[in-house]
Amino acid sequence: MGNSYAGQLRTTRFEEVLHNSIEASLRSDTIIPRPVFSQLYLETEQPLARDDEDGSESNSPPIPYQMKPPPEGCCTTDGFCQAGKDLRLSSLASDPLDVPPGFMLVGVKSPSLPENLLVCAVDRRFLPDERGRYALLGFSGNCMGCGEKGFRYFTEFSNHINLKLNTQPKKQKHLKYYLYRNSQGLLVRGAPICWRGNDGRMRQLGPTLSEGQSTPDEQPPNQALSQPSASHTEAQTADVSHTLINDNQAVPSNTQPPLNQSGPGRPSATGVHVNTGPPKKRHKGWSPESSTSSLPESTAKTPPSLLASSTLSVSSVATNGSRAETTAQQGSSQWISTPLSPPEVPVIVPDQLLQTCRLQPVIFKGHGPLPQLTGNVSDVLVSSLLQSCYLSSQTLPRVYQHYGPSPIQPLSTEMQILLTVYYLVQLGSDQVPLVEDLEQIFMRSWRESHLSEIRQYQQPQTTGTPGRHYGIEIPPVLPGLPQYLSLPSQSPQPLTPSQLPWLAQLAASSYGEGVVVLGKDVGSLTQGLHLTFSRLMEGRLENTNYVVIIVTAPGQETQSCVVVTGKHQCRALAESMFSPSQGLKEIAHQLSTGVAQELIHYCNSLGQDGDIDSLLDNAILDSSEPSPLSSCQESAEERSNKSPIVTHSPKDSHAHLSKDSPKDTASGPKDTCSEYSVDWREVRPIQLAVARKLLSHVCAIADSSTQNLDLGSFDRVSFLILVPPSEVTFQQTILHLWSSGVLQELGSLDQACVSHREAERYVVKMDHSAQARIDSLIREAYSNSYTLYILVHDHAHWDISSATYSSSDSGLGLVDQLLNSRQVRDATNILILHVTSFPFALQTQCTRISPYNEIHWPSAFSNDVDLYHERTRYFGVSELLESTHSGNSLPLMRYDSSFESMAATLEERFPKLHSAVIRTTVLIQHYCVALMAVSGRFNRSHNLQKHTSVETMEIVQSLVNAAQQCPAHHGHMVLVRIPSLALAAWAHQRLSRVRKQLGLEENFEIILGNPKQALSIGQSFTDQIKKWLKIQDADWVPCTYLELEALPCILILSGAEPLGESLPRSLKYCDLRVISCSYLQRTTLEQELGLAAYLVKKESRPPQNLGSGSDLLESDAEKLSSTDNEEEEGQDNGEPSQPLQACPDSGALDLNPAQSATSPNVEKVASDAPQSSSQSQTHLQPQCSSQSFPCPQTAPESQTQPYAPCYSQSQQISQLQSQTQIQLLSQTNSQPYLQMPPQQPLLSQMQIRSKSTSSGSSSPRASSPDPSCSWARGASRPPSVLLPRALYNVITASDSSGLPRCTSFLPHMSVAWASSFRPLLSKMMTCTEQSLYYRQWTVPRSYHMDSSNRTEGRSDNFHPRRLLLSGPPQVGKTGAYLHFLGILSRMLIRLMEVDIYDEEDINCNSQTEGVQYHPASAPWPNPEIARTMPFDYTIHDSKYDDISTIYCPGYKPNSEGNPVRQEDVYLRRRTARIKLSKYAAYNTYHHCEQCHQYLGFNSRYQMCESTLHAFTFTHLLLGEEIQLYFIIPKSKEQYFSFSQPGGQLESMRLPLTSDWSPDCIKSPIFTPTTGRHEHGLFNLYHAMDGASHLHILVVKEYEMAVYKKYWPNHIMLVLPTVFNGAGIGAAHFLIKELSYHNLELERSRRLEGGGPAGDVWPFIILADDSCVMWNTVDLEARNGPLEHAVSLKQVLQHMEACPDLSHYGLCGIRKWSSRALTGNVLREPFSRGHLHDFFLLNVDRSQNVQYDQNRFTCHDVDFTLRLHSAGLLVCRFNNFSVMKKQIAIGGYRTFIIKTKMTDVPTSVSPSQYICAPDSKHLFLATPAQLLLEKYLQHNSHKLFPLSTKNYTHPVLSVDCYLNLGPEVTVCFVSSRPHSVNISTAGLLFSGLLLCFADSFVTPGFLKKFTFLKGATLCVISADRSSLRETVGRLELEEEWRFRLSDEFQTANAKEDRPLFFLTGKHI
Repeated sequence: MGNSYAGQLRTTRFEEVLHNSIEASLRSDTIIPRPVFSQLYLETEQPLARDDEDGSESNSPPIPYQMKPPPEGCCTTDGFCQAGKDLRLSSLASDPLDVPPGFMLVGVKSPSLPENLLVCAVDRRFLPDERGRYALLGFSGNCMGCGEKGFRYFTEFSNHINLKLNTQPKKQKHLKYYLYRNSQGLLVRGAPICWRGNDGRMRQLGPTLSEGQSTPDEQPPNQALSQPSASHTEAQTADVSHTLINDNQAVPSNTQPPLNQSGPGRPSATGVHVNTGPPKKRHKGWSPESSTSSLPESTAKTPPSLLASSTLSVSSVATNGSRAETTAQQGSSQWISTPLSPPEVPVIVPDQLLQTCRLQPVIFKGHGPLPQLTGNVSDVLVSSLLQSCYLSSQTLPRVYQHYGPSPIQPLSTEMQILLTVYYLVQLGSDQVPLVEDLEQIFMRSWRESHLSEIRQYQQPQTTGTPGRHYGIEIPPVLPGLPQYLSLPSQSPQPLTPSQLPWLAQLAASSYGEGVVVLGKDVGSLTQGLHLTFSRLMEGRLENTNYVVIIVTAPGQETQSCVVVTGKHQCRALAESMFSPSQGLKEIAHQLSTGVAQELIHYCNSLGQDGDIDSLLDNAILDSSEPSPLSSCQESAEERSNKSPIVTHSPKDSHAHLSKDSPKDTASGPKDTCSEYSVDWREVRPIQLAVARKLLSHVCAIADSSTQNLDLGSFDRVSFLILVPPSEVTFQQTILHLWSSGVLQELGSLDQACVSHREAERYVVKMDHSAQARIDSLIREAYSNSYTLYILVHDHAHWDISSATYSSSDSGLGLVDQLLNSRQVRDATNILILHVTSFPFALQTQCTRISPYNEIHWPSAFSNDVDLYHERTRYFGVSELLESTHSGNSLPLMRYDSSFESMAATLEERFPKLHSAVIRTTVLIQHYCVALMAVSGRFNRSHNLQKHTSVETMEIVQSLVNAAQQCPAHHGHMVLVRIPSLALAAWAHQRLSRVRKQLGLEENFEIILGNPKQALSIGQSFTDQIKKWLKIQDADWVPCTYLELEALPCILILSGAEPLGESLPRSLKYCDLRVISCSYLQRTTLEQELGLAAYLVKKESRPPQNLGSGSDLLESDAEKLSSTDNEEEEGQDNGEPSQPLQACPDSGALDLNPAQSATSPNVEKVASDAPQSSSQSQTHLQPQCSSQSFPCPQTAPESQTQPYAPCYSQSQQISQLQSQTQIQLLSQTNSQPYLQMPPQQPLLSQMQIRSKSTSSGSSSPRASSPDPSCSWARGASRPPSVLLPRALYNVITASDSSGLPRCTSFLPHMSVAWASSFRPLLSKMMTCTEQSLYYRQWTVPRSYHMDSSNRTEGRSDNFHPRRLLLSGPPQVGKTGAYLHFLGILSRMLIRLMEVDIYDEEDINCNSQTEGVQYHPASAPWPNPEIARTMPFDYTIHDSKYDDISTIYCPGYKPNSEGNPVRQEDVYLRRRTARIKLSKYAAYNTYHHCEQCHQYLGFNSRYQMCESTLHAFTFTHLLLGEEIQLYFIIPKSKEQYFSFSQPGGQLESMRLPLTSDWSPDCIKSPIFTPTTGRHEHGLFNLYHAMDGASHLHILVVKEYEMAVYKKYWPNHIMLVLPTVFNGAGIGAAHFLIKELSYHNLELERSRRLEGGGPAGDVWPFIILADDSCVMWNTVDLEARNGPLEHAVSLKQVLQHMEACPDLSHYGLCGIRKWSSRALTGNVLREPFSRGHLHDFFLLNVDRSQNVQYDQNRFTCHDVDFTLRLHSAGLLVCRFNNFSVMKKQIAIGGYRTFIIKTKMTDVPTSVSPSQYICAPDSKHLFLATPAQLLLEKYLQHNSHKLFPLSTKNYTHPVLSVDCYLNLGPEVTVCFVSSRPHSVNISTAGLLFSGLLLCFADSFVTPGFLKKFTFLKGATLCVISADRSSLRETVGRLELEEEWRFRLSDEFQTANAKEDRPLFFLTGKHI
């Protein structure tokens, strides 16, 4: 049948049944193979031989195979079938393929085409499932090339598709991969086909039911599936802990979804008793009873290529995308499960194993198949985690596979086993094995053995930021491996199987009985397990923690497994198999079923001292004997103020507690404390900096070319804050929001809002109610496109579960369902901000957040310099770690040895109870006993102290006594963290009952912190808080923990994890002794420790043990050159910060200090020789904000004692404390700091106290605290933290990189490592680099919400509007993002505002008599009346306040004149901030939906096509033809007429005067512009209110391309090349002349068409490129005339509708000023005078008056004067005004004066702008006209000395106006006949200016004017000859005296055509 069947058949009937079955199945499409056939397969006869790479299933040489020769004439090309059709996947990927029902597309591997796959269709019944089972023998397939069907033999089919094989064709070898279509519809390679007996690369995915393991897809999303192994596949997700464990909670297989959602995967079946299906051919060792398969020979030595496709590595995820996980699921879990040898007799688990040994052994599968377990299997746990670690460590990165055969090989099986033994040997008796440690040992050994080979691949492997290499590193030290256990040398000869048992036993011998190796006399794993169970039952393994079974049979693969037999280790591993939610359910079950009652009764007993309950019921007061604790009930501060020691009797003590209760003293006269201060509204400087960073990133998104965020289109901000489902967190966020003032800033609430109930609609808990709130926001966002919505996802690491894998009742997956929905993703006005202290789970290879959109909390200190001038310093986990590395004082983070020893004893006594139940019961018993001892109700004979720990005693004493020392009864908070809700409720009930029985109800509160319930405290304590906070509301109750500031209380915080609840500054003790040690992910650990994070007053002084660490904040104290501190680089002037006071005051026993790492009862003894700053800096290591485990700082040897001996010593001290009642004399408050010598006697050390160094509360006015207020002192000190010993050991240990070992843990349970071959985190990494590290080396699991974000290696899977803010816990992130919302709103308002020139008119003559010519309400001017109105020669525009005044007989200037201004004066002119109206003009940064088509420049629209048209006309003044170019978009061609058929541009179409349309503007708009392609206001869509108009940009030739790029949909008129250096006069000259020429052309065209020639519209609009808005005056306003915004369309249509508009030569509007309508109210609606910036020009009437094309300045003044002198009417519509935006970039006023020698602008004084002709002078590369104008502007007061400040004797300027400076007055006259000039009779002129005098200027004309003696003459001409000609023609020498030295030229070279002028004096 194509697959040669070499097995031995059991009977003839078997062959008959088998072949009949196959034949029947081939003929039917519906028959499914029945499991009954599996009973007819082969007998177990001999070990199965292994497949090699070529698929051979035997170790013998392959049998030569000769393929059948192909038929004549058929195709034999590789990749094509014999019919000549292409079968390659690359060719058929996009083709539609017809796949028959029941068939699947499969990729065939051809040896001649290794880089490609061939596509075929195969009947799925002949393919295996994910377990490698249920595949019928034989083959049925179709060719997808030619379509031929019905191939029944694979041999026949391989011939048809031209495989050209040299060996027997087998489907197991060549049918390699499933094929499926991806989201783009392309056919791509999917998961490998799981041929169970053939592919040595694969191991079984789903463990059997005997292992009690569920598959990853069956895991509920809240399970902790985050083991740290390097099995980077979904198979490892079943292992739930960092410890070597496996889950034993099986889930029925029928609940499992398909493995590959998009591919052809099938649901998998689990179960040991389900028959595993037929073996493949030649399988002689398969047994239907076998539950697992065996290891193929030499699998550990398999070349890397064998493992590449089945392991989820970095490259595989990047390249395979969404299928990589499925590949790993179906593939990599099959490796060590191939049948090798027949499993022997099943191993029988002895009965009563758990009862006998009091432990539940854990068996770690290693190499080879684990025998089947029968019997009492419930007493044994099986895990494949170690096996997964072995597999991943043998999967080389692909970098070593890209270059052909490599000498690099993975670790051998023998070396892995030996290293495992080495690792187990070095573990302590109380330590649990961690996969991370073993994995690092494997990596270290592999790297050292291939060091030279690795280095040649190092460069291509490294990635990351420049200068940082995250490639393969060689750590200097093996983690956790002692020096005396050196690694076996990697000799050229590999470790042989025969050497392994001997070396392993040699290594284990150093550990005594701790590790037992069974290897020499063990022939199989079955025998080894039998022997292990026997020894367990016999008690011979009592002192053994691990049994390593090694089987090295000759000719077989080495097999191994590890049996964990240590009680502590077995318990820890077993509990780790629970997910966090399952563990909590188990705890609740044990409590509810009464299983824990025996433990509770046991703990309730005090032995000979009685029973706690009976003691409480029969409490007596013994007044005859003083209480041993009564003297200790005074606080340290109280005792320090007394010289004699006063001891109270228990009666006195009890009376003291009672009479000073808050309830009794609430109205006392001295019940106030001056130190109390709470301010939740304060925004710290560092929060402002972070808010600005957030704003900067938002602006960066908006400024990017992707146009994903258009900030300019939003006019307001709205937001919704998403918080975890915790009532306290919800109320806490509302409190911060309400008190921040953000709602008032955003205009959501009135300023007088006093209740924060309105703020609740802006915060939502992520529970089932969130769906409606977010849906409402989405609808609102789609309907309000002008509002920017910010979704703030606070505590973002909490719920990252995929909605697909989450059940509806679990409450998880909501974030994925809501925030990752298509509606939110596609809404362009929704921006998502994730806020978290632990961003690791959001930083994977499939993250949705761009690394450029991450904002990390910056460091507040650099080199001990306070960068932000903070009054507080952050004290977080890094500082806690620092305190543990001090040898001379008590660390703030420690463990309780007494508690640990008691808990360990009870754990052995109650092996079936969960450790959390045991530890919580013990802890609460300790608290109860401590309360009893402190209460003073029991005499000394009860000796209660020995039944509690010293740590608990200190906590309770401090809690009870602290409130008694403050007149206002301020106290401390004690946080007891109990994750289980059931245990927390029990603890609350128990403590409350004890408190009540002791009569302490009014001394402190006991609060149950349930995240699902609101905060509840007693009424008396509520009243006390209201009094402290000065709250008058009778119904007010505290809703947050922050509001419990200074309340003495025990807070029992429950819940699986903290949900962002902030704690008050009065927190003094953080009791974490009962948190779980099972889930060692970085996020889990850090968020528990983050509860103790604290903001400490900067002024307080720390103990020296913190060293440099006290200067390190949790935030990333990275180098200032890093990307995370770009804002702080310039801040180097900070005051040196004061260190922290780390040790809290203790009111408890002052027993042994310094020496004990476990005793908390001692004040820190600070060193009197503090480290210098340089020394501190030596140990300073940067830390990341989100990296709460920084580099542990090693103190100098002189200050650090060996840490290991400290444990035993501390235990002795603890025993001494518990057995003796020592009362110590406390020192006075003046006791100096002492350095404690290590050898000092114990008692003398115990008597030393440190003095109080606190410096007050958070109140800024308090320089020193009230010594009686313990809360005020405590507010300056961080809390103490008590941890379980196991966690303490993990957290305080360091790895080879110098970082805490826990940093190498898996960052989150929802992610997996991408490869074992990853480097360790470096302690020099910044937060940005750490993020890149996790982005490279972690992948999301299938139930992670980002797992669906794979995009086949593309880099565009980042959400463009998603930000991530990360910072350490409790640092102030909420305040930062709330402030960000405020400044974002202000910025949007700022974006909607522009700087408008707001200047008063100048040169106003108040003495001018006001005459009303037109009624104020007249809509249009009357031409007849207008002619009678005087023309106002005076210039009133303030931009011209530095030019020469124009003489007017009726005007009297101010005596002081106008001030002289600098060149850049227009940058400093008066402006006003005005919000843009809806009729504003915009620049290129505006992109709203309405004007996309108008702009034509948007990614959503195709770029508008345009054509270039030449247009030529002749002008007499220029004397030559002028060729202009029009750039006309296709959409605007209707405005032009073209010749037919040539398509040449003929003219611009003009409407008729009689035409009118309400949606059309008749006048073409011309806007000359330069240098403002981005900032010019050319978008007139909104200004025109959608009206049709013709807008033409007039640009210079060299700027044509850039303007076309930014404004592709605009018509452009390109000036000739000669005008590239010209000024604004040239542009206006050409516009006017072109317009008149076009008018003539249009008239001719109309005549040809039979229309009237004179009826063509003759007006054009000349507009400045900075006109932004237009206004009209409302004369009917109630409070007088009022201006309001109108559209440009309304302004122009009103002006165009003027009945007599053709009578006017020039019309314009007023320039806006805020004071235009105040004071002298503008009464005349029309006036005659100068017009600027925006006017309507009649090109017909002004035909004979041209702009001066040479002018750079004052061209409009000059033109208006000449236009008026020509008799044309100039009219200004005063009821309209134009607003001009201040644009500091570009424009025609930007002139650069530079020399010819260099292009760099140089400083040249105006006097150097001219020179004598033919002289050697520095020539300037500036147009001559500009030099002349600038020279006259700055030096005319020297040129015309008689004219300076002499208004009555002006300079006569003929036919032109030139600016002679503000000190000189100019009188303009026109020489044209019939011109209108002012009367000059009797006027004496102080000078004469003749500029390019034409023929109209005659000697007779000049003789009409009279000049002062000595008046100055200035004649300007283009060259020297014309200058002399002008002097002679005008007979100037008759009245003017000239000298040779009076001739000048502009400082231009000859080729630049300088201008010449001659000066003379009047005779």
